Amino acid sequence: MSRNTKLKILQVLTAAVLVAVFFIEPVAQDTGYHQFADGDTKMGIPNAWNVLSNIPFVLIGIFGLIVSEKQLPKKSLVSHRVPVLMFFIGLILTGLGSAYYHLSPTNETLLWDRLPMTISFMAFFSFILARHLDQRLGIRALWPLLLIGASSVFYWSYTETIGFGDLRFYAVVQFLPIILIPLLLLLFPVSDYQQKYIWLILVLYMTAKLMENFDADIYYIVGISGHAMKHIIAAFSGVAFLLAVWNIGRYDEKVIKQGEHRSTQ
Repeated sequence: MSRNTKLKILQVLTAAVLVAVFFIEPVAQDTGYHQFADGDTKMGIPNAWNVLSNIPFVLIGIFGLIVSEKQLPKKSLVSHRVPVLMFFIGLILTGLGSAYYHLSPTNETLLWDRLPMTISFMAFFSFILARHLDQRLGIRALWPLLLIGASSVFYWSYTETIGFGDLRFYAVVQFLPIILIPLLLLLFPVSDYQQKYIWLILVLYMTAKLMENFDADIYYIVGISGHAMKHIIAAFSGVAFLLAVWNIGRYDEKVIKQGEHRSTQ
């Protein structure tokens, strides 16, 4: 299959999803979304486990930010460095925003839960574009993608305040990359890092969504809510991403050294 054919597959799929969105009725935020199975207060913290389970986001985000900054060589491609750093910044902010939301779950506080998540979503997508499709495209797309992600959250929040909530565009921001990323991995494979860690991120993400959907069932079976488990599982996607970055950093360092060696000959 030629590269042009592969690109057309991605373009047609993206266009189909975007067009389909306009044929779907606006979807408001379900008011029951804010009712979680575990609402216990511990140590004076309301919804304690849903709040405290965000700590891994912050810790893994900080660790990932420090390690990736050191591991990716300074001469590494900007298209790799910036999305990586933004991903971990988003992870830290997700932990803080989600904890804030769970202290008092409402549509107003949910804004600060969803907004930082779009930073990590879009940074991750930008990284995949840069690594698998086109390096320049990846870095050039980062800031527009971040803007689109943030806009989808602000748009949803605004529509809720005027009485007709519309989650459609936020859903596209969250799920379209989940459809496109596996195709990018399969259609445009690269050999300079272990893609298994990217697949692991996708598996962890989907597992986290399952935990969220079965919040109460899991709570009644094991005594820990599915939503709290969702936070912990999703946070460990940062570890998988860090492992991918580690391998890329080693590869980039090798390429840079080879280039410097040739230039001295």
